[in-house]
Amino acid sequence: MNPIFADSETSVFETMSRLARETGAVNLGQGFPDDPGPLDVRETAAEALVNGWNQYPPMLGLPVLREAIAAHYRRFQGLDLDPERNIMVTSGATEALAGALLALIEPGDEVVLFQPMYDAYLPLVRRAGGVPRFVTLKPPFWRFTESDLADAFSPRTKVVLFNNPLNPTGTMVGRDQLTLLARFCVAHDVIAICDEVWEHVTFDGLSHLPLMAMPGMADRTVKIGSAGKIFSLTGWKVGFVMAAPHLLRVLAKAHQFITFTTPPNLQVAVAYGLGKSDEYFTKMRAGFARSRAAFATGLTERGFTVLPSQATYFLSVDLGEGRDDVAFCEALVRQHGVAAIPNSAFYATHKVTSTVRFCFAKHEATLQTALDRLTGASVA
Repeated sequence: MNPIFADSETSVFETMSRLARETGAVNLGQGFPDDPGPLDVRETAAEALVNGWNQYPPMLGLPVLREAIAAHYRRFQGLDLDPERNIMVTSGATEALAGALLALIEPGDEVVLFQPMYDAYLPLVRRAGGVPRFVTLKPPFWRFTESDLADAFSPRTKVVLFNNPLNPTGTMVGRDQLTLLARFCVAHDVIAICDEVWEHVTFDGLSHLPLMAMPGMADRTVKIGSAGKIFSLTGWKVGFVMAAPHLLRVLAKAHQFITFTTPPNLQVAVAYGLGKSDEYFTKMRAGFARSRAAFATGLTERGFTVLPSQATYFLSVDLGEGRDDVAFCEALVRQHGVAAIPNSAFYATHKVTSTVRFCFAKHEATLQTALDRLTGASVA
């Protein structure tokens, strides 16, 4: 058996979710909303399933969806994408990430990773033969410097894997850091794989800036989006890949041998959803922002130090230096009945062990129950 997978530990998500089930805890660890998602989008999927085409759709995705993706990103991010040459539909963003890494990395190529990082990144990089080089981000601002990039990039760097907005920290990278990263990518002739699935779940009037739009990056960026995050339909697994034609041709060959295609009824529904009015996206963000504010206020009132959250479904609390976030989370679920995620689980090296992630994308009653149970827990 391949040791990359055979020797890997049980994920922290599975561990904390299991403990939540066993103890009856409120599960604020795994990142999914309580809401079933927009009814009109779900009804469109149901109608397309019953009355539409259910055989193989085109490998790159239904034309109606690729056209909708191009129009959507032109509307919201000012990107000029050709539906035929720049866009591919995948079975979720994780498949898009796996396919991109397998397509672009040869054994021995170095890959720059920013930690904390989504837990799938490192095993996928290693399985593709890549050699990871880490940029370590630290609270409270989780920023990188020119020195950090200079230490991570080398003549062997082939790919940088970049998540913005960042899960688990809930932070967004601004234009200054995007410009800096773009400069390093151009100077080292590096391809950027950009996991931008949280691009619509942003707060405080902030708008997502894609790395693809930075100078010199249009032809060296693989941009990845997710309908699951845009519409709070995490189980649908419909991803978008956007890249220059010379990159997309290679990415499509990897996709061909992984999933080949994605359920056509879901593609029809996502195409419909991407064309929804601005009101939908504004209300979606406002709803999550209210939950974030209420939960952050409740945590602060209970003695937690809450770190800024500008995007995603998550916010983190800082336990202070010398604390053990894993031990804290285990005590939290067993003694207080609330499941959270230790952010150290998102690091491979030089782990920061003082912060814990909560998912606030839950009903008001669920969050209030969690807050009631967390009274006194900040010193657990």
